Formats: sequence, structure tokens, C-alpha cells
Amino acid sequence: MPLVNFSNLDFDQIKASIQDYLRANSNFTDYDFEGSNLSTIIDTLAYNTYITSYNTNMVTNEVFIDSATLRENVVSLARNVGYLPRSRKASVSNISFEVDVQNTSATLVTLKAGIVAVSSKTVRGSDNFTFSIPNDITVPVDSNGQATFNNIDVYEGSYLVQTFTVSSRNQTQKFILPNSGIDTSLLRVSVKESENSTVTRIFNQFDSLFGVGPETPIYYLQEIDSERYEVMFGDGVFGVALQEPNFIEVKYISCNGADGNGISNLRYAGTLRDNNNNAITAGVSLVAVNEPSYGGSSIESVESVKKYATQIYSSQNRAVTAADFEAIVPTIYPETESISAFGGEELTPPQYGKVFVSIKPTNGVFLSSDIKNNIKRQINKYSVAGIITEIVDLKYLYVETDSQVYYNSNMAPNATFVSSLVTQNTNTYANSTELNKFGARFKYSKFQRIVDESHESVTSNITIVDIRRDMEATMNQFTEYEICFGNRFQINNHGHGTHNGSIGYNIRSSGFKISGISDTVYLGDNPNFDLKTGTIFLFKLNSPTEPVILRRSIGTIDYMKGEIKLNPINIIQTDVFRGTNLIEISATPFSNDVIGLQDLYLQLDTFNMKVNMLPDRIESGADVSGTNYIVSSSYSSKLVRRTPIVSSGETSEVVDSGATLISNRVNPNVVVPSSTPTVTPSPSTPTYTPPASTGSSSSSSYSY
Repeated sequence: MPLVNFSNLDFDQIKASIQDYLRANSNFTDYDFEGSNLSTIIDTLAYNTYITSYNTNMVTNEVFIDSATLRENVVSLARNVGYLPRSRKASVSNISFEVDVQNTSATLVTLKAGIVAVSSKTVRGSDNFTFSIPNDITVPVDSNGQATFNNIDVYEGSYLVQTFTVSSRNQTQKFILPNSGIDTSLLRVSVKESENSTVTRIFNQFDSLFGVGPETPIYYLQEIDSERYEVMFGDGVFGVALQEPNFIEVKYISCNGADGNGISNLRYAGTLRDNNNNAITAGVSLVAVNEPSYGGSSIESVESVKKYATQIYSSQNRAVTAADFEAIVPTIYPETESISAFGGEELTPPQYGKVFVSIKPTNGVFLSSDIKNNIKRQINKYSVAGIITEIVDLKYLYVETDSQVYYNSNMAPNATFVSSLVTQNTNTYANSTELNKFGARFKYSKFQRIVDESHESVTSNITIVDIRRDMEATMNQFTEYEICFGNRFQINNHGHGTHNGSIGYNIRSSGFKISGISDTVYLGDNPNFDLKTGTIFLFKLNSPTEPVILRRSIGTIDYMKGEIKLNPINIIQTDVFRGTNLIEISATPFSNDVIGLQDLYLQLDTFNMKVNMLPDRIESGADVSGTNYIVSSSYSSKLVRRTPIVSSGETSEVVDSGATLISNRVNPNVVVPSSTPTVTPSPSTPTYTPPASTGSSSSSSYSY
């Protein structure tokens, strides 16, 4: 009998294997399987074998964390290595309101834990959103009989209370919270000796056994099925052991995660009581929303659990390698959206004995000093003695694209329609997980494919890629600057060509003013003969295409490393202002595939993204010979960023077409003559305010 392959999972292959097996029997030699009733039996056997094989294969896959697909299985496998996935995060809004109690004897007013406000109108679908607080808030009544609740953080979601009574008769008793969508950071657990006891003991969540004794009031959490959580207590050796009839009270908020973000209209719906425990039902002012809701996020994804669970296990509760830091920091600071860690030996010059950690928080851009110090204190529990952890601010690396999109006018309603589809698709890519993180890579070929596939009428595109850093200027002070792009620069003219008789001009900057020069100046570069390094100079413009060098050798440029260093320079004014004075510096990358190296956080700047639609007359048949074909350059010929400011003294900054989406671009200290019109965004135009990159600084230098 021939050897049969039993590894086939295809129905037809299984059927053929059964037939081959029967043919090996002399009783079925030359038997017509297809033309007999035996074919039905073979089909049944093959189908049953196929289903069994499929189920076996799926079960086998679910045993391993890298191949498991069901969340319950992935979470269970992560639990084996001590990893608790991050829960859903409730969005938070900051509100204020007043309570008039002048006609009462109240001296204190307490806002009870629970629902505080609801959205005043339907914001999404047909459901309103509720906002709650996890703890009571008490404020005094002032001399005017007003109790002011100022800057109160309220969390989107329903406030719930779950109680349990410990029973010694139930040996398998579990304390499971029945609701999904719980924000575990807002969970409060307390235990009383019995239900009628007046003494309450607060229990705190732990994630390890370090520092846990037999009398430590702790609890542990673990995620179970359907995104629910089980609360577990100590056993008398590690943590307090509960006894019958202990009464457990668990308070938590079940939220909608990211769906609760962006809500700005709220009305009061809370419970107020005075110091005599009397209910207050009148005298409540309108709710002032100081900050729309933000920060809501979904439960940790299956892909993220697979990634970090294995890293946590490999770190073994110690931080030695960069991967260890990247695994442990999110457990210390759950609001971590993206993280990059690298050793000081990778820097130039190297800084041995240091580990640098850069964190992008879920909300905001930079970490406060208190949060940085807390992370450093916590990470010291895991790090090796002698290793210094430095928490550094992230640095944004922006990718800017300028696309000339050719389209067949016979296949599209109009150019605007196609342009909107291109913009929509590229924005989707800009917001994808491939970007907006440390170590991300802008994939040029993928970007071009997205543009080409936006509509059937698109025939091709010519896209120019620039990279940009925003340098925060120290005003009225001599300061050194170092700006790192982490990507090699392209020398457009290879040091031999000229731009109006001038060699260089590979980098471009926005305008600024320095002490000693009245004109608006820009940064330019001049390559050395090795075409690897060069010098930085300052120039002004007598016309948009006529540069005049004012000061040479004010800094250096390394084209291979993508680094710019400026000697001490006193900047007194910048043409770009977004909360702080900025100088935008851009360059053409040597490779159109741009990478976010080390502490560089890569973003595709959709506000400076340009899409120019061009009719493809060849494809449409209007110009088959191509005589009038519009040729688009693959290279940028700009000298500066934004509208050039010439040195005549009569022309002031006018926001160009690429900046009409931007408010606060121009320094408010700049006086614009009445004869010069200013361009202001229309009320319907969104305001663009990307964060400025700030770096570590001293009294004399900034590093970006």
C-alpha cells in the first residue's frame, strides 16, 4: 500500500487520498468511484475529515501566542507570563460650575461620586454621553453663599458599584465584574468586616509580589472573557486573605473609550449634599466646559498584547537592554502611545552608562517634569545599578509631499472630485499605525500607489518628498543649535551645479531676523569638496530668485548624518509663531523612504501636503502625440520656505497659499504696513498648530 499524505487540509485532496487508499486494496482495483454510490460515502468521510482537521489546526494555532487569533486566548496566554493588557481608557473633560446655597445653613457642599453631567445634545448617533467622578468632592461655601466646583475632571462613562460577600462555603468563589469597557485606572476597591460594618479598608492594585506582606491590603486584576475583569485578593502570605463574611465593594466607570472624545456641551446631572446630608436640588449654575473631552482610547489590541507580553517576559522584571525599557515603561506609564529607547553608546559622541527614553503620550505632546521624574523613580526599581535613565522630549520629524497627479479627464467628473479622493486616502495613510511612532518609516512606493489607486482616472503621479524639523528659537540671546534629521540629505546640484550662480542651497528655512542685520535672513548651505559635509551661511533675498549671502560659516552641515549645527547666534524675531518662535528647516532626503530614527517621531504633515491635478492629455486622447504634454519636475527648486521676503523693506510677510490653513504663523510683534494686505484663514478653515520640537537645553545651546 502506498504511503498516504495525511497532512492535506483541502477537501478534494482528502477525497483523493481516500480513493488512493481504497485502490491499494485488490477488491477495489479498477473500481469507478465517481460513478458509484460509494462516492457519496467517500464525500461524507472527506467532509468529516476536513472539518476535524480544520478544528484541530485552529486549536493548535490558539495554543501559541504568536498564532492565536481569539482575544480570550491571547489574553490567557499573556496571563501566563504575568502581563495584564491595558484596559479601555475613559475620556476626561474639565468643567466648572457654582452652587448657590445662601438661603441655607450649609457650610460645605459635596458632589457625590457618580454621574455629574451628560451631553446636552446628541453628539453621535442617538445616544447621549454621561460623565462621572469616582470619588466625592467637597468644597466650602464662601461668604456670598456660593460653593464653587472649579476645574473638576469628569470621566466619560457610567459609574457602577458591584458588591460581593465572601463565603467560605464556596471554595471556587470568584469576584467578576459583569461590565465590559471598564477603565481600570478608575477602579476603587474597599473591604469591610461585614456588610453592616462602619469601618472600611481601602485595597490597592498591585502587579507584582515585591513589597507584599501578609497584611498588605492588595488586589490583583486579570482580564477574562468578553473584556471583563476578575478581582483577586491575597492568600495570607502575599496580601491580606479575606474571611467570611467580609463585604467587598468595587466602584468603577464603564466607558466608551475613544468614542467619548471631543464632547464640549454638557449639562449638570449630579448629586449634591450639604454638610447636614441634605440634598441640594436647586441653585446650580450652567456647566462651563473648560476643556472638551479627550484621552479616551480603546482596550489594548490583540496585536499589542502579542508584542508586549513577550517583551515583558523576556525582560524578566529588569531593565538592561533597550527592548527591556520599551516593554517596562508602558506598564509604569499606561498613557504611553509610542516609545523609543536607545543606549548612549549610539550617540555621537557616545555617552556610556546612559539609556535615553523618549515617550509620546496618548494625550498631548510632551511629558511634564513630574511625570518624567516619577517614571525615572519607577524604572530605577528595574534598572541595573550604574545605569542612568534619561527621559528626553520627543522630536517631531515631518514628511511633506508635493504631488503632481495626472488624470484622464474622460473618466472623472472633475479635477476637484479626484483631488478630494487623493487627499482623503493620503490622510488615511498619514493617520495609520505605520507612521506616528518612533521607528516608523514613510514608504514612498506605497504612498505613490495610494495616490494612483485613489480613482480609476488617475494615470500617474510625480511626488516630491521633503523632511522638516521645527527649531524653537531662543529670543534675544546668543545660543548654539543642533538639529538632527536622522536621514541623509540629498545634494541636489552635487556641489557643481549652480542656482543663479550660487552653489548649494540644499536646505530651506523660514525667515527670521538676527541682531546686527535689519533684513529678514534665511539659512543656506555650501557643500565641501567631499560632498559629505558643508557650511551654513545666512542670506537675504533681493528678489524671490536672487539670494545675497550676508554671513558665511555660521555653522556646519553633515549631509550623510542629516545634522545641522549652528554657531552661537542671537535671534530676535521669527516669521513663524505657534505659541513659540520657530524656524522651519527642511531638506530633500537622499532616500524617499524616510525613517524615524531613535527619538524622532515621524509624522506625515497633511496640512503642508500639496496635490496638484494635471490633465493627462495623452490618455484622454486630446494630445495623442504628446506634443503639449505637461512635464512635472521631480526636484524642488525653492530657495526658502513660505513666501519669500525681499530686502527692499517695503514687502512684509504675506502668508502664501500653502499656509492659508495656518493661524498664528506670523510673529505678532511684526508690524504689517496698512498698505500690505494680510491673509487670514476663513472661519470655516481648520487651524493648523502642530507641536514645536523642543530639546534638551542649557544656557547656551539647544539640541533638537
